[in-house]
Amino acid sequence: MDSFQIPYKKTNYFSKMILDYLEEKKSVQSFYHRFPSLDNFSAQIEEKTEGFPFENRKVLVDALTHQYKNTSTGELTQQHLDKLLLPNTFTITTGHQLNLFSGPIYFLYKIVSVINLCKELQEKYPNQNFVPIYWMASEDHDLEEIQYFNFKNKKIFWEKESGGAVGKMSTDGLEDVYQKFSALLNTGVQAQELRDLFKKSYVAHTNLADATRYLVNALLGTYGLVVLDGDDQQLKNLFKPYALKELKEQVSHKEVTKTGEHLRAQSYPQQVHPREINLFYSGHNFRERIIKTKEGYKVQNSAHSFSSPENIFEHLENSNDNVSGNALLRPLYQEVILPKLCYVGGGGELSYWMQLKSTFKAFEVPFPMLLLRNSALLITEKQHKKLNKLEVSVEDLFLSQNQLIVEKVKEKSDIHFDFNAKRKQLKESFKSLEQIALQTDPSFMGAVKAQEKKQLKGLDHLEKRLLKAEKKKMYDLVTRIEIIQNDLFPNQSLEERYRNFSEYYEYYGKDLLSTLFKTLNPLALEFTVIID
Repeated sequence: MDSFQIPYKKTNYFSKMILDYLEEKKSVQSFYHRFPSLDNFSAQIEEKTEGFPFENRKVLVDALTHQYKNTSTGELTQQHLDKLLLPNTFTITTGHQLNLFSGPIYFLYKIVSVINLCKELQEKYPNQNFVPIYWMASEDHDLEEIQYFNFKNKKIFWEKESGGAVGKMSTDGLEDVYQKFSALLNTGVQAQELRDLFKKSYVAHTNLADATRYLVNALLGTYGLVVLDGDDQQLKNLFKPYALKELKEQVSHKEVTKTGEHLRAQSYPQQVHPREINLFYSGHNFRERIIKTKEGYKVQNSAHSFSSPENIFEHLENSNDNVSGNALLRPLYQEVILPKLCYVGGGGELSYWMQLKSTFKAFEVPFPMLLLRNSALLITEKQHKKLNKLEVSVEDLFLSQNQLIVEKVKEKSDIHFDFNAKRKQLKESFKSLEQIALQTDPSFMGAVKAQEKKQLKGLDHLEKRLLKAEKKKMYDLVTRIEIIQNDLFPNQSLEERYRNFSEYYEYYGKDLLSTLFKTLNPLALEFTVIID
């Protein structure tokens, strides 16, 4: 096994805001708290120690104990659950949707990043305890995003009607999905392990949250990972004061709107657009927005209406319903119930969090550090040999397919004609003509400019025809480059965003996880290439 890193900015797959963040540019510094370096965790630990009450720890541990009552925990996970009661214990957290069979493989990269960071922090700060947390986004209700996974270029799809929070959804129909998935697997030992894992996760459990908890615990429980379901009434009771403040003052709408203006002033896109109230009302098989009306408050698409925020919570005390934050307020909820130091997420997630710093300040809650999760490209030894034979480097693969092919065709071509040099010469020639036109009759300037544009366009056309002819001559080379890049970058995107871990597990088995833990360095802040 071999691995090496590539700077994120050379991959062409990360936004300007994230690249500027990684370089700690001044333009982005106002949108985060502390940059994620080992030394900076000292101040974050001190701030969180002062700002997290013991009562919240007790509620958290009670909730987790209840959630784990039917789950067999590993020794290290149990130790972490016990240590959460201690004032010197802190969490590093990542979150993810309840994608079927975990969804794209970057799900694993997120969690490995969290666990490896906890290990580094334990070495740096031996007097503290660090617990890795996976937050199940069980209250999401966008079923379309989670009801499938990709395996061997096929979509394994769960036919299911949406309804309410996904964590509470029945696993009915997943027996059929199991049969489809099983038929695509080979007959090897590792394939059988995948069959057993899917069946024990999704066929043996009655709702999606329990199925996901089992899956994640089976894969990563031995590493001490703690799985947390935020859809828990004990935990939501801790969030009640913040929900009341949101209802009364619409804090998040005001603060995120102001931050959005600051982002645009720095030429960064606004990741999220807030609603007036960013809270949901959840009941049996439904989860709807709370909206403000002339008379008070109303739950959209329901008969529920209330005269005041207090009236809403009085009603909740006599029902099994609850109030929770939407995706915008979920980060605040996490911070209220967890002794968290750092959130680990993808580029889109961090851009989302960076719109919330002033919201946290308005609620008087510490803002966590933000760490970009590890990203990786897995290349087999056979694939690597093909690349070497084609004289295509791994770095070359990050080019667009057209750019890659053009460069390789030019490189291999017997005809060496530098069109860029010719363009430069042509432009210089027309600069001289412009000077002559100005000295004689300025009205000629339009004709000169038009002729220059025509000549440059003609040169572009000639270059395209020449390249097309050369590509035709090198059909075999072009085809092999297309095949290997399409294999490693399905749909011209990072494979981590497309393929499910099972495709790799069938090949690597349990070595997949051990390889990821050895090679993914969470604080390196570079893209990892793994050749095995």
